[in-house]
Amino acid sequence: MRRSGLHRQHGKQGVGGTKGIYAKLTIAVAVLLICTLSLLFSATIGGNRGSTEPSEINTEELWESAKSGGWRPSSAPRSNWPPPPKETNGYLRVRCNGGLNQQRSAICNAVLAARIMNATLVLPELDANSFWHDDSGFQGIYDVEHFIQTLKYDVRIVESMPEIRKNGKTKKIKAYQIRPPRDAPISWYTTAALKKMQEHGAIYLTPFSHRLAEEIDNPEYQRLRCRVNYHALRFKPNIMKLSESIVDKLRAQGHFMSIHLRFEMDMLAFAGCFDIFNTEEQSILKKYRKENFAEKRLVYKERRAIGKCPLTPEEVGLVLHAMGFDNSTGIYLAAGELFGGERFMKPFWALFPRLENHSSVDSSEELATNNQGLLGSAVDYMVCLLSDIFMPTYDGPSNFANNLLGHRLYYGFRTTIRPDRKGLAPIFIDRENGRTAGFEQAVRRVMLKTNFGGPHKRVPPESFYTNSWPECFCQMSPKNPADKCPPDNILEILDSRLENEMASDAEALAETNSTSRAER
Repeated sequence: MRRSGLHRQHGKQGVGGTKGIYAKLTIAVAVLLICTLSLLFSATIGGNRGSTEPSEINTEELWESAKSGGWRPSSAPRSNWPPPPKETNGYLRVRCNGGLNQQRSAICNAVLAARIMNATLVLPELDANSFWHDDSGFQGIYDVEHFIQTLKYDVRIVESMPEIRKNGKTKKIKAYQIRPPRDAPISWYTTAALKKMQEHGAIYLTPFSHRLAEEIDNPEYQRLRCRVNYHALRFKPNIMKLSESIVDKLRAQGHFMSIHLRFEMDMLAFAGCFDIFNTEEQSILKKYRKENFAEKRLVYKERRAIGKCPLTPEEVGLVLHAMGFDNSTGIYLAAGELFGGERFMKPFWALFPRLENHSSVDSSEELATNNQGLLGSAVDYMVCLLSDIFMPTYDGPSNFANNLLGHRLYYGFRTTIRPDRKGLAPIFIDRENGRTAGFEQAVRRVMLKTNFGGPHKRVPPESFYTNSWPECFCQMSPKNPADKCPPDNILEILDSRLENEMASDAEALAETNSTSRAER
C-alpha cells in the first residue's frame, strides 16, 4: 500500500532546497522504519496461525489442526536398522513406577535400553504401589500381542522370565537387581548394566522412571521411542471402545475441547500454592507436601508471579472467554478430584455450562468401578487425544499433559492451547486488585504469542516426549536430506530383513545339527 507522503511530487526548491530534500528523506526513512517494525510486531504476535490482528484470535481456525509446514509424522527407520539377532546378551526386566503416563515414558525407555544392550525385554512391570494403587499391570491396560508384534523389527520381547532346569529342578532365571542412575547416558547401559547382564544372564532395573537420558544424539534411537509411544502402546480393545464411544457422544453435539484441569492436591502441594485456600485446606496441602516432597522455601506470591502455580478453574474460563470461546463451547474435563470443592468450579460453570467428564458421558459399571484408577486415566488420555482442541492448565511436571502434547503433535498437529502462566500472572494479579481495564485484550496478546500445535523447535526444559520434532517427522521434498520421508514400502523392507535373519538362523542351526550327527 502506498503512503502519499512518500510519493508526493515536489515543486521548485529555491534556496535551502538541498536541506529540504534531506529533511523529507529523513522523514521518509523514519516512516518506513516505523512501518517495518509494526509489521514485524504483528508477525510476532500473530502466532503460527498467521493472524493479522494483534489482539484478535480466530477461534474457528482453532477447531482445525495447525499448519504442518509440509511435515508429517514418521518414526520408521531411515538408515540401516538390522533386526534383533536371535542370540541376545540376556534378559532385561524393569519396574515402571509412577502413574500411567510416567510409566508410558518408562516403557519407551525400556525398549530403547533393550535395543542398546541387545537384550531380550521381559514385558515391563507397572508399579502396583503407585499413585493410583492399581494392580492392573501391563496386560490389564495395553494390547500385549500388538505391542510385541509392532516391535518385532526392533527388540525381542517375552511375556515372562523363562525357566531353566538345574539340579533336576525347574526355576525361573533370577535377575540381578540394579538401581539405575537418573537420566543415565547410553554409555551406562553399554558398560555397567551390560556387564552385570552378561555375568548373571538377566538384570532387573528398579525403579525405572526417568532412567535414560531424553536428549540422545541418535535420531534412529529417538524414532524407536516414537514407534513405542505412538504405535506399539495401544490400549486394550475394551478401553479403546469405551473411549471412542465417549468421543462419538461428545462429537454428536459438535466440536469439543478437552481440558486437563490440574487443580488437584498433589500438584498444588508440589507447586507450593497455598494462599488462596482457607486455613484447614492449607494445613492439608502443607502436610501432603511435607510427607511427599523435599523441604523447600516456597512463597506463594513469588511462585505465582513466575507462573509456577496451576491455573484455577476460574482463570481457565477467563482465558477461554477472552480468546473468543462462548458459553456454547463443549468441554470435556480430564481431572482427578479437584481440591477446594465446588466453590472453585462455580465461576467456570457460569462461563461454560457445557462441562462433561467420563463419568457424566458414560455411566457404565466398568468406569464406575475404576473411575480414579489406570482405566479412568487411560480413557481420559484417549478422549483428550481425539478431541478437537486440548488445553493443559499445568504442563510443568505433569506427565499426562506432556505426553498428550507430544502425541497430538504426532497425530497430525492437532490444536493445543498452552496458557503462558508467567505471561498471564501479572494480568490476573491486576484484575484481582481492581485494575480490569483492557483485561481481555491483554490476555489475547499473551495467548497470541503461544504455539497452537504446529511444528516448533524443542527448547529445554521441553521434553522429547512433549515435542519429538524433527526426529519423528519427515518431508517429501525436504531442504535437508536427513528429513526425507522413508520409502512407502519400508515395512516390506523390514520384513525382508527379518526373514533373511530368520533364514540365516535356520541355516546355522541345521549346519550345527548336521555337524553334531557327523561327530557321533
